[in-house]
Amino acid sequence: MLPPELPPLPALTRAEGELIDRYLEAADLLGRINPARPGDTYSGLRAAQALVRKAAELRDALALMHRRGETELHGDTLARALRVLDGERRTARLVLPPDCVG
Repeated sequence: MLPPELPPLPALTRAEGELIDRYLEAADLLGRINPARPGDTYSGLRAAQALVRKAAELRDALALMHRRGETELHGDTLARALRVLDGERRTARLVLPPDCVG
């Protein structure tokens, strides 16, 4: 049995695609650093070091969009792209986990 088919990715410019990719990569790293989540300091340190590079790549994607005259972020379209690319799951690690009552 085949997995369910994902909805199509909305039409994006190349720069918008780069923005979405770099944003999700940075979100993945921030999720690994989240101090409210269990983990080890070495893993968080490695993620923080990689985040510096990803932040620069994210900046460069936005700068490219601006240079090309893409001065607006089309939130609805970009949100659809994020959902198709599993953005809800990938960014869920950035928030505080629910309180554990024990």
